[in-house]
Amino acid sequence: MRNNLTISRLLPAILFLSGAGAVLAGPVAIQDGQKIAFLGDSITEGGWGNPVGYVRLVVAGLATNGIEVKALPAGVSGHKSDQMLARLRRDVLEKKPDWMTLSCGVNDVWHGDKGVPLDLYKNNIGAIIDLAQEAGIRVMLLTSTPIGENVANANNQKLALYNEFLRKKAVEKDCLIADLSADFHAKLGDRSAPGAGNLLTTDGVHMNAAGNVLMARGILRAFGLDAGQLWKAGEAWKDIPEGGRMNFAFKGGSTNTLAAAFRGTLREREKLEGLALGEGKSLDAMLQGIFTEEARKFLKPGGEFADVQSIFDAAAQKRVQADLQKNFTARVREVLKR
Repeated sequence: MRNNLTISRLLPAILFLSGAGAVLAGPVAIQDGQKIAFLGDSITEGGWGNPVGYVRLVVAGLATNGIEVKALPAGVSGHKSDQMLARLRRDVLEKKPDWMTLSCGVNDVWHGDKGVPLDLYKNNIGAIIDLAQEAGIRVMLLTSTPIGENVANANNQKLALYNEFLRKKAVEKDCLIADLSADFHAKLGDRSAPGAGNLLTTDGVHMNAAGNVLMARGILRAFGLDAGQLWKAGEAWKDIPEGGRMNFAFKGGSTNTLAAAFRGTLREREKLEGLALGEGKSLDAMLQGIFTEEARKFLKPGGEFADVQSIFDAAAQKRVQADLQKNFTARVREVLKR
């Protein structure tokens, strides 16, 4: 089992303080009714597939501030700059967006010998920008977020050259830029110590809720939203259904697994973390404890099954899983009433 890291202590800084990226003065660049294509890799794909993915947060943050836009998600897992260039016409140009955000660089570096060298990356990015602008599309470049949360590692030292190119290219081609790399470096600081864990990602690369919030905030700031508008967006994000989701599992010595999820909002998750800290526990430990207690109620001596395997042998897993989810949710809702 792998859960997103506890984030409520990190969220206030992300939601309410200025990040490290450039702040655009003047009016908001994007307008009501426009379309944004989000071109990228698995981080962008997850940014649309997750209720609190950064793509959905950008759209929701704009809507909260009276700017309704249509998202055209164009993230494909594993893609590098050459592959994004190859599918640009199909996935972006033919859909005639007003804007395109380009998130590209992590896989070009991370894939090593199968990646894209800097000189070819420059050519690919340049071609993507030129083709988009020739089609009348305004471009926002996103500097790449780190590869591993130790920002001083070899991959990130190499990635820094790709990001420096993007910063210069943005000026040369009159693109907006969301300097997400700078934002992430500012939040992560020195995380070179062994066992430091992840703050903004699930695995060092792909975003947890806090990472998605930081990305979305950087993009909105690059579009020109001011501090008050960003605060308003952040408050709205906290109430997105299932935004604070956490998954739990119980094996009980078996190869088969019972599972349930906390499906609350980020605001509810934040409250739960405060309650957990009051008990001297992490949120993960508190909810895992509740889940384990509910799962054990199906086993003897109090329940009808000898072990988890027997639940599956009796083909009762659908019923047990449904009841377990219902009971777990009810217990968590009781905690939230405190």
